[in-house]
Amino acid sequence: MDLEKITEQVCELCRETGSFIMEEAARFEAKDIELKSYNNFVTYVDKQSEEKLIRGLSSILPGTSFIAEENPSLKTGSINWVIDPLDGTTNFIHHLPVFCISIALMEKNRVIIGVIYEINQKELFYTWEGAPAFLNGNIIHVSGSSHLIDCLFATGFPYYDFGRLDEYLLFFKYLMQTSRGVRRIGSAAADLAYVACGRFDGFYEYGLSPWDVAAGTLIVQNAGGKICDFHNGDDFIFGKEIVATNENVFTEFLNALKGHFH
Repeated sequence: MDLEKITEQVCELCRETGSFIMEEAARFEAKDIELKSYNNFVTYVDKQSEEKLIRGLSSILPGTSFIAEENPSLKTGSINWVIDPLDGTTNFIHHLPVFCISIALMEKNRVIIGVIYEINQKELFYTWEGAPAFLNGNIIHVSGSSHLIDCLFATGFPYYDFGRLDEYLLFFKYLMQTSRGVRRIGSAAADLAYVACGRFDGFYEYGLSPWDVAAGTLIVQNAGGKICDFHNGDDFIFGKEIVATNENVFTEFLNALKGHFH
């Protein structure tokens, strides 16, 4: 496979689908919201965007399978597209300007292409196996911060799985006291993209799905960052927990997190 060429085609598909999402944002109304589960919303925009992406990706690479948020019953294979057509649906519903398209191509358990398009700012983050990470054509790198006290972190608040809420809040308190702060912008894909380009020094969250993080993991890694689950393992795509930081603060951050999550 020509991964660079495929990535270019995926980027163009993201731009086209992003234009559709922005057009619909202007006419979207509260009556268009559906509730999948507690605090888990979906709209016709999510569904139609996913349909556009599936058609486009099937054309780019015929015969591939899909792991997709709005179509959990799709069959999977050895090569899968992992897609979130609108990461940050709650932001979209409330007209908050951070929401993304996230697309990864996985060969078995390995991500080989990652593309995240933050639609409002028209920022396209992308990479492929063996390549640097890019933002709108420019190579990006994670930050160079060396100590937690100099770092700004991102996280996502639990919205349905409250079983680890006490540990989460204690660690949140710890970071409030030992870093420059913690932000919650409502899109895990954007959080990872922003770690990759150095806006955030690190990101952590639990309760996530593969389509939230698959693309971003490769973008962070190819930008010089480190990725793991909460116990320094490699089950960060399907294991529902993720840590992403620059290399300098990785050990200090992970040790602090492991001291709060057991």
